[in-house]
Amino acid sequence: MRRRRRSGAKQRPMRVIRLWTYSQAGKALPYIRSITTSLRQHWLDARNRKSILDRLDKRSGPLNREALLARAEAESAHSRAEEEFSQALQELMNMDVFLLDPVQGVALIPFNKENNLAWFVFDLFDNDLKTWRFHEDTLETRRPISEALTDPLANPSEPRA
Repeated sequence: MRRRRRSGAKQRPMRVIRLWTYSQAGKALPYIRSITTSLRQHWLDARNRKSILDRLDKRSGPLNREALLARAEAESAHSRAEEEFSQALQELMNMDVFLLDPVQGVALIPFNKENNLAWFVFDLFDNDLKTWRFHEDTLETRRPISEALTDPLANPSEPRA
């Protein structure tokens, strides 16, 4: 029996994601670290600019010329920071690496573990990949990387020349 789509609901196209090996992920870490650092900086900058805008908007009474200029500058800087964040996020997603937390600098790198989708957990403040999780695990779940490396599908040996 076929499932009917709800009327008006658009079907999202299926997207195939790249599954990484541990070796491939390790080689890409400097680039992922660079993008994740940029994402964190842009996120924090955008939140800071938004806070400035909120403070200016909460002022009582009409804004004077100086306050109007400060608000316009803060709004422009906020838009720039959000645009830069979006561009960096798109760059990360084009690699099939997915941002989980911009402030903590956590991203997920997909791989195959026992024919199931799993994720290497990249942490901006760690020097190497130290944990992983299955897709079905809670977001907080972290397993030691040594468990992932025991599966030949997650870390196939390189072809020998």
